Amino acid sequence: MLDFGYPWLALLALVPLLLRLKRQAASETALTLPALAKLASSEQQTQHSRFSLRAVPAALIWLMLVLAAMQPRWMGEPVTLPQQGRDLMLALDLSGSMEIADMQYQNQSINRLDAVKLVISDFITRRQGDRIGLILFADAAYQQTPLTFDLVTVQKMLDDSVLRLVGTRTAIGEAIGLAVKRLNTYESSNKVLILLSDGANTAGNIQPLEALQLAKAAGVKIHTVGVGAEQMIQQSILGRRTINPSQDLDERLLTQLAEDTGGRYFRARDLNELNQIYQLIDQLEPIERDSVTYRPQSSLLHWPLGLALLLSFVMAAQQVHWRKVVKHAG
Repeated sequence: MLDFGYPWLALLALVPLLLRLKRQAASETALTLPALAKLASSEQQTQHSRFSLRAVPAALIWLMLVLAAMQPRWMGEPVTLPQQGRDLMLALDLSGSMEIADMQYQNQSINRLDAVKLVISDFITRRQGDRIGLILFADAAYQQTPLTFDLVTVQKMLDDSVLRLVGTRTAIGEAIGLAVKRLNTYESSNKVLILLSDGANTAGNIQPLEALQLAKAAGVKIHTVGVGAEQMIQQSILGRRTINPSQDLDERLLTQLAEDTGGRYFRARDLNELNQIYQLIDQLEPIERDSVTYRPQSSLLHWPLGLALLLSFVMAAQQVHWRKVVKHAG
């Protein structure tokens, strides 16, 4: 149905009418002599006919501007959101080591961040009914999106994340602390943090074990994912050699963070292992929520504004026409 954001602004449509009545009353009061009144009346009738034709576009323009100021919008059918779901916060490592291309996708090597994006993108689309938030961390932790049902926005923010966006080091403790703080703003009995990292804590003002205590006190369950292959062929001037690109991964810390909060630690050496997190999240019991209903809105503001612009062109053309008529008559 049609709705207006500011319906009381419709009173502005009466302003030209009030000004017109005031001007007419003043004119009638000034003409006291019958002869002058008769002469003025005949002149006013001639001018009134011209004025009326010129005033129509101006009046319509004013009405369209008033209508636009009222913010017209079309309200869609009510949509009820799912009553069951989970509150999931994703914390993604954007440190410099995520640039290592030790993951395989379609027989090609891709870096760790691209591999994580591939899996998380599919993961997000499966989370209908869940609220998801996104935290990015490196030298510090930043909330990219709060907990929201708008999975499209979360996906876009994930796609826009790039390496070295927030530094090159790894602030695991700050990421956990920020996630706990954001999850605590919601009343929920199923608060889950999924933390993906490929290194050890090397930055931040909060140590991981301090953040762990905050998570335990807040009832936040942490699932950790260690990203990175264990073997990689490296070409050097001495020939090819096999190295471990994940030697800096602090698996002991990630395991402790998960086990102490009732979560699980996953070792993602490739995309198949990274996908295992699907099974875990699907096994989590969804929580009951109060039903939330909203009505999608579509702004109609551009229609009256467009019509007002079109009428302004008509009015300008009309003015040119009357000037030509007056000049020809003179």
